[in-house]
Amino acid sequence: MHIHEHQAKGLFKKHNIKVPDFIVVSNSNETESACEKLGGSIWVVKAQVHAGGRGKGGGVIVCSNVQDAVDASKKLIGTNLITPQTDANGQPINEVIIEAGQDISKELYLGLLVDRASEKITILASTEGGMDIEKVASETPDKIIKQKIDPLGKLSIDECTDVAKKLGLDLSLHDEFASALIGLYAIFTEHDANLIEINPLIITGQNEIMALDGKIDFDDNALYRNESIASLRDIAQEDEKERSASKHQLNYISLDGSVGCMVNGAGLAMATMDLIEYHGGSPANFLDVGGGTTADRVAIAFEIIQSEENVKSILVNIFGGIVRCDLIANGILQAIEKVGLTLPIIVRLEGTNAQEGLQILNKSNFNIITEADLTKAAKQAVEMAK
Repeated sequence: MHIHEHQAKGLFKKHNIKVPDFIVVSNSNETESACEKLGGSIWVVKAQVHAGGRGKGGGVIVCSNVQDAVDASKKLIGTNLITPQTDANGQPINEVIIEAGQDISKELYLGLLVDRASEKITILASTEGGMDIEKVASETPDKIIKQKIDPLGKLSIDECTDVAKKLGLDLSLHDEFASALIGLYAIFTEHDANLIEINPLIITGQNEIMALDGKIDFDDNALYRNESIASLRDIAQEDEKERSASKHQLNYISLDGSVGCMVNGAGLAMATMDLIEYHGGSPANFLDVGGGTTADRVAIAFEIIQSEENVKSILVNIFGGIVRCDLIANGILQAIEKVGLTLPIIVRLEGTNAQEGLQILNKSNFNIITEADLTKAAKQAVEMAK
C-alpha cells in the first residue's frame, strides 16, 4: 500500500526526523492563509499523488509570492498529474501541500528496502540526491552506497556512522544522521514497510538534516496488524478494477495486452503470463483468484476482465489442488451465464477430477475451448486474440 508524502512526513516527525513546515490544502482558497501561517517568502506547492517523478510532471511548483502559490494550487487541484511513473491518464490531485521553502546546501538520497536475494533489509544512500536518482542508479551504480542489515538484529549507531562517513558528511552531522536513519529503520520494521525513500534528504544552510520528500510503501499482507497504517489508504489513487478485485479477495493488476488471464496461484499466474508472451501474445492482466475458488469469485473475475476494452480472449488456468476441478467447471459455467460473457474462453484444468471438469465444460453450449496442456492452451488464447 502506498501513502502520500504528507502522511510519510507525519510518520517521520513521530520518529524525530526533521521535515519542513507544511499545510495540506484541498481547496485553492485555503492557500493564502496557509502561506501566512507558514511565513517566509518562498513556498513550494506539491501535488499529493501516489507516483514518483512529480517534479518532472509539473507537480512541484516553487513560488516566490502568495499569488503564485494560489495560482499553483488552482492549476493542480482537481486535475490529473501525468509523470514518468503513471499511465497516460495520470493520477488525480485532490490535495496539495504548501511547504515552507528551505535553504538547501546539499541534496542526498536515503532509502530502505527488502533485498530478497540476501534476505536482508538494505540501506541505500547516495550523494547524488534529487530528481535524477534513477539515472544515477542506472548509469553510475557505483555512486549508490549499499549496506545490508540483519532483520533479526537492530540497526546500530556504528552502522549508521559508517553510512554517514561514506556519504562524506561532516562529523558534526553524524549524530543527527544516525538518529534519522534509526527512525527510518523503526518505521520500516514496526509497520512492515517494503520501501522507504527520502529524495532528497537535504543538508540546510543552517547545517541541519531534513527530509524534503518522503515515500513509503507498506506490505498489503501485513495491514491487518497495522490499523493505523491501513487508515491512511487513499482509494482515489487506486485503479478502480484493482480496488474492486481486492474487495473480493482477488489479486488483480491491469496490463495493456489482449489476452485476459484468470489463474489460481500467483506463481502459476506468472508462468501463464510468460507463456502468453513466449508465444507472441501479451497478457491483459495479472489475476490470481486464490486457492479457494468459488463461482461467485469467478464471476467477479470475469466481470473485471470483460470490462477491459483491450481483451480479445480469456485464458483460464486452474490447478485443482485445494478444490476439485469438476466443482470449478460448474462454477465457470455459472459465472459465464451470470456475467453474460461473450469473449472466447480457453480453459485448462489440471489436478483433482480434471477430466470430469473438462467433460462438463465440453458438454456446455458456451463458447469454451478446453485443453489439458498449458502450452497448447496459451497458443490458442494468443491466436484467438489476434
